[in-house]
Amino acid sequence: MVKAIAVLKGDEGVTGVITITQESASTPVTVTGTITGLAAGKHGFHVHEFGDNSNGCTSAGPHFNPFKKTHGAPTAEERHVGDLGNVVASKSGEVVVKITDSQVTLFGEHSVIGRTIVVHADEDDLGQGGHELSVTTGNAGGRQACGVIGIAAEVA
Repeated sequence: MVKAIAVLKGDEGVTGVITITQESASTPVTVTGTITGLAAGKHGFHVHEFGDNSNGCTSAGPHFNPFKKTHGAPTAEERHVGDLGNVVASKSGEVVVKITDSQVTLFGEHSVIGRTIVVHADEDDLGQGGHELSVTTGNAGGRQACGVIGIAAEVA
């Protein structure tokens, strides 16, 4: 079992803690956690290429896409590894995250450890919106909060 954690911080009080766990290289990951301070509604949720937040979330680079595919839904065959779709914030601005994904991994050369999780301002159109940004970013808007994915400490 490998466990990773990302502490999200961003503009206008958006914060969160995301945990990613994976039993083995051949099993899906489970992504869980909470995010607060968002506007109500859907927000794009992605793993970005770099674990660099030195210039805020901008320096995290594009979506993690080692296989050079176009942007898509988490269930689509044609998608970036980092495409996790949308999270939905309640009227109070809170998101409870619970995602299972078979392309994100914590093992091997395409591990997401050391990369960045980003929550976006707008809804991810899952590559289907017809906007010029649909096939690269899902037209999900600005980056509201982000955090580098690190190896989690074992709690005794």
